[in-house]
Amino acid sequence: MAKYELPNMLENSPTLLDLFCGAGGLSFGFKKAGFRTISAVDHSDAALDTYSRNLGHSANHCDLSDASFSFPGVDVIAGGPPCQGFSSAGMRRNGDHRNSLVSTFAQIVARLRPRAFLFENVEGFLTAENGDRVFDLLAPLLAAGYRIHLQKINAANYGVPQHRKRVIAIGGLHWEPSFPPPSHTAFGAPGALLASKHLPLAPAVAETIGSLPAPSTEPPGFPQGHWFRPLTGADMERAKAMRAGMTMRDLPAELHHPSYRRRAFRRVMDGTPTERRGGAPAGLRRLRPDEPSKAITGGARNEFLHPTEHRPLTIRECARLQTFPDNFVFCGTPSEQDQLIGNAVPPALAFAIASNLKEDLLGEKVMVQEGALLTFVPTLAEGCSPALRCVTESVNSRFQQYVQQQERLLWP
Repeated sequence: MAKYELPNMLENSPTLLDLFCGAGGLSFGFKKAGFRTISAVDHSDAALDTYSRNLGHSANHCDLSDASFSFPGVDVIAGGPPCQGFSSAGMRRNGDHRNSLVSTFAQIVARLRPRAFLFENVEGFLTAENGDRVFDLLAPLLAAGYRIHLQKINAANYGVPQHRKRVIAIGGLHWEPSFPPPSHTAFGAPGALLASKHLPLAPAVAETIGSLPAPSTEPPGFPQGHWFRPLTGADMERAKAMRAGMTMRDLPAELHHPSYRRRAFRRVMDGTPTERRGGAPAGLRRLRPDEPSKAITGGARNEFLHPTEHRPLTIRECARLQTFPDNFVFCGTPSEQDQLIGNAVPPALAFAIASNLKEDLLGEKVMVQEGALLTFVPTLAEGCSPALRCVTESVNSRFQQYVQQQERLLWP
């Protein structure tokens, strides 16, 4: 796979308002599906510069809490409020102000009343603060008349070469949207195979990044971002000892990084009971060439080794695994580029969702008055955590008057 290219679908262009637009992965996928973005909003200068450079129109700073913020007549409002407040990749903090942006997003949609909305976030969104963020999203939108699917998906099941679990909510104002069906099957992550066993395999790491030229050891690299800092000393020793699929926990103790040791025993030092400590973190990992990558985050270049070479991934390899084309230019410092790529909605996933939503918007619809929770699928895996089960039961209880498919809300 030399680079990821999406087909164009340009007739009958519905409009999009992209909140928390970041680098523009979501808008890029929607644009390729035939949507016209009327505005995009973010707070990061690097994000705004990247978006404006690649999407053909500018993105803007904007105070979303301002009641005068308005785009009447827009067809779709989409966005993924910053997720670090409840991301498993970082430290979860109850009361993190970023969590409240979920409520801001829902209130904007309820006030502007677009024909449809799309919400995207990390899987930790489901259990953050005992499910309060789920209620922040659903309560105002159901009351406003939106008929909603809320499901956790794996981006690999939509053709992304990466096991990236995300929560997707799609709602139609007084009409029922469909939820995009999987297009691929995948191995290497819980639940990925359960989505479908009879579809084409999701692209693997080797076929996604293998056609890139040899990277340079100095920025900016070609394509832009295709460079790395060579490993030395103990870092090189770890890389040489690590085969495909191995993580730091598979290495001899003398090769464990000091920060890994601290994290591995953090729960012990915190006094967490033995039965609740869980295993040590994965730490450094060498990707498998024959499977989709693990989730690309802002720390991917520090966490993942190339599947066959003794080096970290490059910025451009991370971008490819996120399905950005090679001519998509990222602005800012290398660290800012890492965050832009790691936080982005993969354009291929955005395209799959947008194509399905566009077909719904342009098709005939049966209009009804009541809001409804059409489906709530918090996991594809066979089991679930006690926290997730508790949230599911709370959703079922709190939104009982809105539930349309009761059997989808509970496990047997």
